[in-house]
Amino acid sequence: MLSLSIQGLVVFGIAALWQASATILQNGQVKPTSYAETRINQSEYSFRTYSANATEISYQGRWDSKYVSWWSAPGIKFGYTGRTVAITFGNLTTDGVLVGYRIGGLDWAFANITAGSTHLLVSPADPNSGLTAPINPWTFELRVTNWAFGIQIDSVHAAAGEKLVRLPDLGRRIEVIGDSLAAGMYTSYEGLSSWAYGLAAGLGNTEYSVTAYPGICAADQDCWGNPRGQVHQWFYTSDTSSRAAALYGENPEPWDFSARPAADLVVINIGTNDGNEHNNVSTTAYIDALTKIIEGVHGKWPKAQVIVMSLWLGFYQSGNSYFPSAPSGWVNEISQMVQWFNSGDYLLDPVIYDGITKKTSRTGTKVEPFVHYFNTTGIMQHNDIGPGYHPTDIGAIKVASHLQQFIKMTFQWDLYATGPEVYHDTLYWNNEANY
Repeated sequence: MLSLSIQGLVVFGIAALWQASATILQNGQVKPTSYAETRINQSEYSFRTYSANATEISYQGRWDSKYVSWWSAPGIKFGYTGRTVAITFGNLTTDGVLVGYRIGGLDWAFANITAGSTHLLVSPADPNSGLTAPINPWTFELRVTNWAFGIQIDSVHAAAGEKLVRLPDLGRRIEVIGDSLAAGMYTSYEGLSSWAYGLAAGLGNTEYSVTAYPGICAADQDCWGNPRGQVHQWFYTSDTSSRAAALYGENPEPWDFSARPAADLVVINIGTNDGNEHNNVSTTAYIDALTKIIEGVHGKWPKAQVIVMSLWLGFYQSGNSYFPSAPSGWVNEISQMVQWFNSGDYLLDPVIYDGITKKTSRTGTKVEPFVHYFNTTGIMQHNDIGPGYHPTDIGAIKVASHLQQFIKMTFQWDLYATGPEVYHDTLYWNNEANY
């Protein structure tokens, strides 16, 4: 959903800028980003080591058969005993990639990862590692912040004599499909500051995956350097990055939907890149692609409910107020598509569009309504959109909060969050009572 003047920078330039300088602006001021050095010489420590395929490690988001992460905010979780956690990262890690990690629901700590190295992320020197836990074991979570980069897990280490513990799957699963808006582009910590992260973490008791990448269209065509659209790429493990092209070329790994439990809820927010005249996507092509994405979701996860979000392109000033921009005509088209899915006229054969075989049939049995429309109008105002035409951290929090309430009311989902929704560096306050 970026302007013509900055979109080319989105896919090819900003990622490199982040890795090299890690500059974050906070209210127009440069925020310090000097993260602790966590790299160690593994030979100097005594560890109990687990390989990347250990059943104790739970992979979050999309990871390929080489244990390389893809898309936005992928991560790992596990329980551990003792007061030590270290991870050895493989050579396919993006050198310098920023990761967030934490114990339980505490605040995120951050580290730049060196490919092929071991990083000590929890140690007895960490004051949080010695806190009295209400349960044993501790919970450790790590997430990749940047949507263009990734890590490769080689092995995970606990202290000698201690162990990792497999955590039980949480009670619900949510999938977010989108572009730069969901990926967290231009928020402070990208994936970990996005509305998609805040939505899932804020619901609590919910596993989540954010299959989103900046610049990508719903329609299957080149958009801002992304060679394929989500109508195709969602069915694959890797994203549309140059990193994926270098590793897999034209033969990426199809995503194994049977390897993990089905999503209960899928949130789709895509179309702002289709709506940019630079990409020349017609309304018919966009709605057809969005329809096929929903059909593909329903084919893979027949019991999943789907939420389609309305689109936004920023704000424009008129007189002394601001008004939201939107792709011309698409508000009605998206609404009509949702109505069609829920009209009783929609028929779906078990052999559906899956982005790979591209088989589509609408001559099967009638489907119960499963598609819902979430109107984003009025949630964000002009000061919730940054200079890059994307939500600020606060804008992302507002979208996530409204979506949580919509989900609660629509599906009667309880909000179980007891600490997991943490937006780092958003502790802003006024300590001057009189001014």
